[in-house]
This record gives sequence, C-alpha cells and structure tokens, in this order.
Amino acid sequence: MEKTFIPNEWQAHLAPVFASEQYQKLHQFLKQEYATQTIYPDMWHIYEAFKLTPFDQVKVVILGQDPYHGPNQAHGLSFSVNKGVPIPPSLANIYQELASDVGFKPVSHGNLTEWAEQGVLLLNSVLTVRQGQANSHRGHGWEALTDYAIAELNKQDHQIVFILWGAAAKKKRALIDESKHAVLTSVHPSPLSAYRGFFGSRPFSKTNEILIQSGQTPINWQLSE
Repeated sequence: MEKTFIPNEWQAHLAPVFASEQYQKLHQFLKQEYATQTIYPDMWHIYEAFKLTPFDQVKVVILGQDPYHGPNQAHGLSFSVNKGVPIPPSLANIYQELASDVGFKPVSHGNLTEWAEQGVLLLNSVLTVRQGQANSHRGHGWEALTDYAIAELNKQDHQIVFILWGAAAKKKRALIDESKHAVLTSVHPSPLSAYRGFFGSRPFSKTNEILIQSGQTPINWQLSE
C-alpha cells in the first residue's frame, strides 16, 4: 500500500495525523488487509472525498459511517456508488427526500461526484471496509483522522453546513462550533430508520438557505445522467 498523498491543501492540514504513531499503526493494518482480504474502496480511492473537495472549497459536509461493502460500490465518497451499480437503499431514500424537498428529477445512477465538485465533502467516519462486513475497520484509527479533518474545518472563517444523519454521525457534533457553523441532524436515511424523521427533514433546501444567507453559492443538487 502506497504512502498517503492528497494533491491539494488537505495534505498539509492532515499532515500531523499522517505523522502520528496511531496512523502508522493504521497504515500497517491496511497493508495487511489489502494484501489478504478484499477491501473497499480500492486503495487509490480511499481519499477521494478529500481529493475532489479541497479544504478551502468545503461548504457542506455530509457524514457517513463507512464505505459500502459490496463489489464495485464504494469509490471514496459517502453514500455514493460508481455508475452502473444499482442505487443502494439509503441513497434511494436520499433521492426520494431530494425530490420532495427541492424537486430533484430521478437519475439512473448513484454517483455523487458532481456534489463533491461543488464543495460538498462526502466523508465517511471510517474510510475502508472488508467485503461483506460492515463496520469491520471501525476502531483501527480512521476515526482519529476524520475527527481531525472536522476539527480543522471547524477553524474555517466561512460558515460550513454539517449534515449529520444517524447516531454515528451525530457523535461528531461535539467537534463543531455551532456559533459559527450550521448543523443539520436527523435519523439515518437507511430503510430501517428513514420513516422516523429523515423523510420531511428537508436538509437540502435548508442547506441552500444557510449558504445563501452567508453569502455563498447554493448547491445545485440536481445530478446529470
């Protein structure tokens, strides 16, 4: 497994983590995992969220738990899947809420790269997973890195909207100064919980209202085919 390099300012912001003993242990763990197990995403896309949404361009953070653990699904962005892969149930629910909230027109794919390129950091708390084993890489050091990333974003002068769905994401709330940034929470969009408060929560229109009020360009949530 290659040493980490992110080709934008995230590299400098995360440098203290990459230099830490905890990250070295994580790196050795991942080398062994990628050598002996099927791990998602492939190692070239672990840091895709940071690569596609440079630090200074982050306007919104949508926090997930860990990558999808089925073949060809995960590509480094929370809730997103590669084109040609069936849309997972949680993302189907996100699309349903988008339709009722902002008039989103359905698309045939689940690739959210266009959001990332507009300043939506699609970050998971844990960035890798074994095939078929959700949460299998929890507790090996990723949480320290993603906590640090959020703490660094918290220092930004411009207002950032943090969208926290579900209990795992809400744990990151303590890292956010809500006198400076906005936090939107609800239950997770998974089929197990979406009807208990995700549907009707209108996070996408609320996010754009906050961005406009703070003088920033709203997100165009409509994906192209």
